[in-house]
Amino acid sequence: MDLNALFLDELKRHETALQQTRKQLATPFTKWVELAINCLKHEGKIIFLGNGGSASDAQHLATELTVRYTKNRPAMAALALTTDTSALTAIGNDFGFEDLFSRQIEALCRPQDLVIGISTSGTSPNVIKALKAAQKIGAKTIGMGGRDGGELPSLCDVALIVPHEETARIQEMHITLGHAFCQALENEFGNE
Repeated sequence: MDLNALFLDELKRHETALQQTRKQLATPFTKWVELAINCLKHEGKIIFLGNGGSASDAQHLATELTVRYTKNRPAMAALALTTDTSALTAIGNDFGFEDLFSRQIEALCRPQDLVIGISTSGTSPNVIKALKAAQKIGAKTIGMGGRDGGELPSLCDVALIVPHEETARIQEMHITLGHAFCQALENEFGNE
């Protein structure tokens, strides 16, 4: 195995995904940040959810907002619906995996909140069901996906669909977009 060639190939595919994301997602990113600012200014909270690597991204980004991203500042109301093992296992057992997030949305989400569903395929049934539940409540919805977006764009006020087919590259762009999102919110609320 030529590890140098593998290394360079991985970076080249990352660069391609980054270039495509830069071209296509500037406007959706701006709208996403504007919705989040409005949410937080109206005492709402930002709710993240996703499966697998996207669950990790949900937790990571919620933590950046509640704790800090690059500087100390007031905490922002954010949470990930992927962290409560008692709720997750009870919902999975009593209702089913499809209801994992929608049940928590029913309990915790309010109209002033912003719900961010992360799914590289855009077709994860539990993410789709959660976004529908959030819409029913009247919350704003954001979808972070990839490929052709799946069902996400039809269920979201803003959809950030990474124009790439490879899951790893989509996830890399999701966390890059997420970090830029955290920086934008920290810039907005950092001096309060």
